[in-house]
Amino acid sequence: MTHIEVVAAVIVYKEKILCVQRGVHKYNYISKKYEFPGGKIEIGESQEAALIREIKEELDMEISTLAPLITINHQYPDFQITMYTYLCSCKNNLLKLTEHIDFQWLNKEELQKLDWAAADIPIVDKLIN
Repeated sequence: MTHIEVVAAVIVYKEKILCVQRGVHKYNYISKKYEFPGGKIEIGESQEAALIREIKEELDMEISTLAPLITINHQYPDFQITMYTYLCSCKNNLLKLTEHIDFQWLNKEELQKLDWAAADIPIVDKLIN
């Protein structure tokens, strides 16, 4: 089974957290689910460099990584991921969606109202508790 190492950003701006919605995907269990933005780590790339690059590519946004938040190991039916999640900040909340179909800036108390990808649920739980 394929194992993928990815990074994810919990981007906070004025006490609100950025949540992005995936588009239609070949795997229906992640299709149109909300997630924290990020992506695959390239060979020879540090986690933080991958995160900064992915957020620039996906959202045209500049972020600063503040601290590691949680590492998730999750088994989906067709692949396994290890997701290194970082708490991040940004200077403004302006962004441009290039891969996602929607976004929301939510207070942590509002996070549970979204339909999250399974691997992202432990992050939501950590942020709420």
